[in-house]
Amino acid sequence: MGNLPLKEITSGNILSVCRHIEDAGHDETARRVKIVIGQIFRFAIAAGYTDSNPTSSLLGALRPRNNKHYATLINPDDIAILMRAMKAYPYTVMRCAMLFSVYTFARPGEVRAAEWSEIKNDVWDIPAGKMKMKRRHIVPLSLQVKAVLDELRPITGKGRWLFPTPRDNKRCMSENGVRVALRTIGFTKEQITPHGFRAMFSTIANEHGINRDVIERQLAHVEENSVRGAYNHAEYMPERIKLMQWWADYLDDLCK
Repeated sequence: MGNLPLKEITSGNILSVCRHIEDAGHDETARRVKIVIGQIFRFAIAAGYTDSNPTSSLLGALRPRNNKHYATLINPDDIAILMRAMKAYPYTVMRCAMLFSVYTFARPGEVRAAEWSEIKNDVWDIPAGKMKMKRRHIVPLSLQVKAVLDELRPITGKGRWLFPTPRDNKRCMSENGVRVALRTIGFTKEQITPHGFRAMFSTIANEHGINRDVIERQLAHVEENSVRGAYNHAEYMPERIKLMQWWADYLDDLCK
């Protein structure tokens, strides 16, 4: 596409290039190429070279970053169906657990073991001992998550856990709780798992051109290269606050 004027490059051109890379067995490279092309077009729009970004119509067009253990959804229509089904779930605590999971895209173990004492003002402050990498993690709370917590607080707010087991509020929810609820609302393990909310967020946020470092920090993916410096749980916090609200708004907008 290098010799084509920007205004002559279509979504079909870009999809053809990316599919060629996919067909060679390089799915991740194809996704990254599409992301980079989108970033170029966003710059071009800002600089006045063109007035549209053809990658915007390719969301969900490439093969998803699927793991057989962490199946996910990235097609907006599919995500809209999922969100509507979760919001219609009749049992309040489990409905809140599903929504809290998708809005925060935290690991399932962190969600089910979430405690009310960790909810501090506008953040969920997860202690290092509960994190996979044993480092404290901050999750800014979107307006949607705050609404979920407001609905949940009269039911479980006097106890320790946000999501206790139905039979014993002294224990947190079973690791199968959200997974079983997803099956109940009609989604198979090949379509979505609780851990798949993370891949859903990552894929879509990257496709929308969000700063990759901000995405990775909010996913609590620790940079292994020590040259990058010491881990900082509050790094990129202003950007992460905006990111969490953007994600919740994106999910809710799909339901309209």
